[in-house]
Amino acid sequence: MAVRATVLRFPSEPDAQESSGLPWGVTVTPFASKDENGNSPVYGSGGDLIPRCENCWAYYNTYCDQEQWAWSCALCGTLNGLSSETISRFSSSDSPPEIMSSFIDLELPLEGSEEEDMQARPVYVAAIDLASSEEFLELTKSALLAALEALAPGSLFGLATFSHKLGLYDVQGPIPVVKNVFLPEDSDGTLPMELEDAMPLFSFLAPVETCKDRIASALETLRPTSSWGGTGGAQGLDRVMLGGRGFGLAMESLISYLGSEHGNTFALARIFAFLSGPPDYGPGQLDTRRYGEQYASRGEDAELALLPEQTPFYKDLAAVAVQAGVCIDILAVTNEYTDLASLKFLSIDSGGSLFFYPNTDDSTLPQDMYRMLSRPYAFNCVMRLRTSTEFKPGNSYGHFFPDPQYENVQHVICCDSYATYAYDFDFANHTGFSKNTSELPMIQLAFQYTVLVPPEEHSTTGSGQTSRMKYTLKRRLRIRTMQFGVARNFNELYDSVDPEVVLSILVHKVILSSLTEGIREGRMLLHDWLVILTAQYNESCKNAPNEFGSSTGSLIDVTFSQCPQLQLLPRLTFALLRNPLLRFHEEGIHPDYRIYLQCLFSGLEPSSLHRAIYPLLTSYATPDKLAYPRHSLSRAALLTSESPIFFLDAFTTLIVYYSSTADPTLPYPPPHDCLLRTTINKLKQERSITPRLMFIRGVQEDATVFEDYLIEEQDVNGGGFANVMGFVSFLEEISQSVLEYMK
Repeated sequence: MAVRATVLRFPSEPDAQESSGLPWGVTVTPFASKDENGNSPVYGSGGDLIPRCENCWAYYNTYCDQEQWAWSCALCGTLNGLSSETISRFSSSDSPPEIMSSFIDLELPLEGSEEEDMQARPVYVAAIDLASSEEFLELTKSALLAALEALAPGSLFGLATFSHKLGLYDVQGPIPVVKNVFLPEDSDGTLPMELEDAMPLFSFLAPVETCKDRIASALETLRPTSSWGGTGGAQGLDRVMLGGRGFGLAMESLISYLGSEHGNTFALARIFAFLSGPPDYGPGQLDTRRYGEQYASRGEDAELALLPEQTPFYKDLAAVAVQAGVCIDILAVTNEYTDLASLKFLSIDSGGSLFFYPNTDDSTLPQDMYRMLSRPYAFNCVMRLRTSTEFKPGNSYGHFFPDPQYENVQHVICCDSYATYAYDFDFANHTGFSKNTSELPMIQLAFQYTVLVPPEEHSTTGSGQTSRMKYTLKRRLRIRTMQFGVARNFNELYDSVDPEVVLSILVHKVILSSLTEGIREGRMLLHDWLVILTAQYNESCKNAPNEFGSSTGSLIDVTFSQCPQLQLLPRLTFALLRNPLLRFHEEGIHPDYRIYLQCLFSGLEPSSLHRAIYPLLTSYATPDKLAYPRHSLSRAALLTSESPIFFLDAFTTLIVYYSSTADPTLPYPPPHDCLLRTTINKLKQERSITPRLMFIRGVQEDATVFEDYLIEEQDVNGGGFANVMGFVSFLEEISQSVLEYMK
């Protein structure tokens, strides 16, 4: 569980927090195996035996004061009694984890003691769009073959297809059999028959270890609906029917189909929804005509109109999926407007992922499928952040759904080791943290989750076959308690800033602002934040001009020269304004791509988000020798370094660029055993998604893709921002805005 705060020393009281100009909060990666410093939790049992505060319900931890018969809560100060059982447990030679470490991970007893209640099998279902192309289906087949290699023995797999009908495959016999159920065209239609009647669920869900080859054979039979008409082609109503993509009702039906076995066959099922375009048939169909030239004639703001969902259908369906224990991953491979703004809730609310690939040619879908299924994940998670009494959690951000009854409780259906959430803080009173006490601010994060523990393989007596396997469910409680300092002045506060966490909180805030007010407002929020921070910093450093001061801004320190911890923030702000997340519709930013970035960025841990917003540019003298570890993103950096090879890491894209002056004898592309390749391979292994790798020879190939990342010499257009020289003029504009703000 990694927890990082925007400031290691908290502001002392509300006025100091307001005046600092800094966001105040934390990011949390709860299922990370180690904390932010690389330390593992202390593991143990007895998660149900930890004493809890009678007042705030915080868990006992190493910061609590303990007496012989009582303990004081480190968060609220309440004195709590200790039971004789707890005293005996604390006094034993084997000390329980909660008195050994402030970071613990403990087993919890499962509800019910029946053996069958403690066992389940992982269930995976592929739902494939047949209203698609041959290229789409070939890519999907490759992705599912990769997925089958990643799935552990004992998993159950189901294959379904959708168009104007829903197809269910039985692959457990010698020949794959498909049963089709027609989907009604009307938007409030229901299936003519239940899926269970068309095919019993246990005929549909096949054990991976014995049916992998048959699943692969079934995949080879898939054909797009456009090929169903034969040589003569389809006519009239048949042609309309063949073009339908009944995604909404297909998902609704599959969720209901699987939900009947929730808690019996499985504790969590995952549906991989492969989509090649917008749902245009039956319930949940989307009107994609809202994306087009009509905004110019109607005077509508495309930046705002294309961001909210146009129907609550998929958000409501996500709630049904949650109740049914079904997690949905949407894998969209399309270059047409698909309205991911409406579809995204089905994935992010149910704990799944949203993947978006504009084309099939350079898609990393197979690698992403394998990567996603190879890493461990937790499910049925409950997360609760508690604080000491002087402050409280404010907004919470991330892919979860809030508990309808309890405040500051979030439910996460499926959570892997990369999934990250954020909270910001507010003071609970006007006095803040008392200067006359030694008590420091505390936070405690409790994360309760379930994991599937694979069974040990054993052979059936007298045969070579492996018996039908079940996984064991384990319920665990992970607790992290942390203490923070209090800044006595602005210098201490600014010196304790973590700029990557500040960026994370800012990204969440501007996404939220964009969704409600539009992209222009999101940009203004970010711009104004940097102006206010710069003004408050200059005020605290006494650099502000008096009423007769310079009007040119020469006295304004816009680069935070006296505070290294703040110096990265102007560049990060500039880069965020240049990012497609906040660029204008008229600049050619596709609305689906913007929604994809919103979903991606709002789940990344701070260091990954930093790389996605402001790429890292390094240079090499040879493929085996690093020249400079970091350059600014400008052409000037390329010219002055005189290095022949540049490597750019933009999180989703990795580019190796050989400059036009590179010695032609340098090996191209870099050899597989060189330092540069080793670096690339390490980065690819560490990523939550598969980055696209590109090699560009500047003298012979188009370098536009690489040069587009050199943002510091590009304009920041629109909304009154600097539009002449890029980053330098941006700083000048911020300086002028600070002067206006301070008048």
